[in-house]
Amino acid sequence: MPQKTAQNDLIIVNANVTTLDRQNPVAEAVAIRDGKFLAVGSEAEVRAAAPEADIIDAGGRRMIPGLIDSHTHIIRGGLNYNMELRWDGVPSLAEAMRMLKAQVDKTPAPQWVRVVGGFTEHQFAEKRLPTLDELNAIAPDTPVFILHLYDRALLNAAALRVVGYTKDTPNPPGGEIQRDAKGNPTGLLLAQPNATILYATLAKGPKLEQDYALNSTRHFMRELNGLGVTSVIDAGGGFQNYPDDYEVIQKLHDDGEMTVRINYNLFTQKPKEELQDFSNWVKMISPGTGDDTYRHNGAGEMLVYSAADFEDFRVERPDMPPNMESDLEPVVRLLAENRWPWRLHATYDQTIDRALDVFEKVNKDIPFTGINWFFDHAETISDRNIDRIAALGGGIAVQHRMAYQGEYFVERYGAKQAERTPPIRRMMEAGLPVGAGTDATRVASYNPWVSLSWLVTSSTVGGLKLYPTANRLDRETALRLWTEANTWFSNEIGKKGQIREGQLADLALLSDDYFSVPETQIPHLRAVLTVLGGKVVHGDGDYRPMAPDLPAPMPDWSPVRQFGGYYQSADNATRFAAACGCGSSCGVHGHNHAAALGASVPARDAGTFWGSFGCSCWMA
Repeated sequence: MPQKTAQNDLIIVNANVTTLDRQNPVAEAVAIRDGKFLAVGSEAEVRAAAPEADIIDAGGRRMIPGLIDSHTHIIRGGLNYNMELRWDGVPSLAEAMRMLKAQVDKTPAPQWVRVVGGFTEHQFAEKRLPTLDELNAIAPDTPVFILHLYDRALLNAAALRVVGYTKDTPNPPGGEIQRDAKGNPTGLLLAQPNATILYATLAKGPKLEQDYALNSTRHFMRELNGLGVTSVIDAGGGFQNYPDDYEVIQKLHDDGEMTVRINYNLFTQKPKEELQDFSNWVKMISPGTGDDTYRHNGAGEMLVYSAADFEDFRVERPDMPPNMESDLEPVVRLLAENRWPWRLHATYDQTIDRALDVFEKVNKDIPFTGINWFFDHAETISDRNIDRIAALGGGIAVQHRMAYQGEYFVERYGAKQAERTPPIRRMMEAGLPVGAGTDATRVASYNPWVSLSWLVTSSTVGGLKLYPTANRLDRETALRLWTEANTWFSNEIGKKGQIREGQLADLALLSDDYFSVPETQIPHLRAVLTVLGGKVVHGDGDYRPMAPDLPAPMPDWSPVRQFGGYYQSADNATRFAAACGCGSSCGVHGHNHAAALGASVPARDAGTFWGSFGCSCWMA
């Protein structure tokens, strides 16, 4: 426990600090004042810098800079988090279906049970998705919607009824409503390759009222804090209109209740009206508007719909229409004239090639110097186009989508072609700014440790090795892509991303040592203590009392109450509990976290809680 004093200064001692500061790479203690690192070094040096500080003992744990996700959808994800059952990390379809059945039993009409991305069938021991018959057997009356990546959605019969799809409902462009021999929808929706049918169907479901959405967003941020995340760049998203759908996050910011720093990009919502969207926005707001907690970051990831090449490797690569360049050029000119940074979603090299033709043309008239623009994804980018990006001063933000879709890519294009999807080392050798992220919550999980595992091992969540050693990263380099490297993408170089005097005091103490755990354990790492600007925003075990209280998830039927977020197996929960110091321990399940935490646990009844976070053997 910290030793309380009259001052706000904070010291953390007895830590194994990875600073990522090349001038001072390791330390054993840090001092924090006014939200920034005051001193980083030995315990004696740190105590001398802040002799009246509160003190936290790290217990020898690994400390790292707070993680930064350079591509996620936290604003949209927060609005929906409390409504969604997460299958992120669930090891078997049997367990996933058990969770689904339990949630169906708790969910009142007219609410849906929805599983919205963050998983793949390849992570399951059974290597398959549920069948529609299985969904209908579990939920004859409660609507169930399951989104698998951006390739398909499964709807039970009850969901089909409420969304109104019948034999007379036409297929949308680029999508398919699968039908039986009589022409009736079966419940399977397919992106072919346009995922609009999936988005539009999900948008028909009930939404949370504002008080619940505020609570939901707070719980999502706290879930990210529990994984060591302190900052993100929000890439906008479909059905996320500015400014209407930003009211919740704006209120949390105004009320001082944000526990994740957010830099947000604006994503056009209107095909054929993209230029009008951005013309309106450049008059409303400027990049950099805001503060260190909530700040505008520029345009994208959608700039024009004719340049959107999707990311479904189960279908053939889409050819962009001939009007792509004529649509894209005026938008890029507008952004360059107004010095707006931008990001552009581009999965395939062919899309990147055509976009670069436009960028090079505009750059001749309006030099991009000083504009931190970049591509997102770039799984199949060529060496030639890497060099073209470097020549224009751009960057690339990569995500671990291949960890969820690698098997599909290999099936379509072969293992050889998959060896550099994306070619991260080649990008770095070309001198490009390269950062890492997740593309959560729908395409992949928000868990940063799955991404770090993928960068280090090249393994998919299904266990397939994708890359040769030459395209993998060592653990420190991977961590840099999740911290200091990502600050280029938000124009915050030198402000955060390292544990260094003068930088924002964002850090995480880990449940195990990232640098020494077996590779198979990297995805299971968590934070036991997360600090944002010198304030504790998350704590587990001995550190739990230091974290601010969080109201129970709302509504009372929320899946988060029973299952939390990213799945933790009982075995991993036991390993995690061993570091905590709880007062009682169960020889089967581990430590008594649920009982120890009392009413603050995200569970309707403590007896179910141990399956995710530690046991509840209160009778022992």
